[in-house]
Amino acid sequence: PYTLLIAVLLSAQSTDVGVNKVTPILFSKADNPYDMVKLSINEIRQIIKPVGLSPMKSKGIHGLSQILINKHNGNVPDNFEDLEELPAVGHKTAGVVLAQAFNIPTFPVDTHIHRLMFRWGMSNGKNVKTTEKDAKRLFPKNLWNKLHLQIIWYGRKFSPARGWNLNNDPITKKIGRKSVINSLKN
Repeated sequence: PYTLLIAVLLSAQSTDVGVNKVTPILFSKADNPYDMVKLSINEIRQIIKPVGLSPMKSKGIHGLSQILINKHNGNVPDNFEDLEELPAVGHKTAGVVLAQAFNIPTFPVDTHIHRLMFRWGMSNGKNVKTTEKDAKRLFPKNLWNKLHLQIIWYGRKFSPARGWNLNNDPITKKIGRKSVINSLKN
């Protein structure tokens, strides 16, 4: 769970390509909180620089590693409350860790899910918190973790934010919000 937590934290405002480039280097030096705190914040920052926001992320990684040692015996907690108390860990990061590392049903909402739930008329698109509530209301709990990944995959492949083409997006074309479809005609 630790390396997953760090990788998800690094993915904020970054790409999978960038994260996949830096994690092998970082984890070869420290793949647990005990080794991570032996690195300086600056050492961490230099390694993770390509993913962006490295000053904040390096402090967060070092700080959360220290807290995991001091408060959780070096273990990643398996609940939202404790995860969200860690530096640089927000609700989405906590949800991804709970879903992927502990198989706890969550429905983490990232930009892809937020955009698609709006395009499909399943949420009003006001904020990710509302979108998460709407997703949990609409879909059975036993499908949340799987659907989270499937919607992200679909969004990346067929319904990106930039360069989006309705003709390449079969779901939005079939069930999409009228205002979204009509905006393409103007």
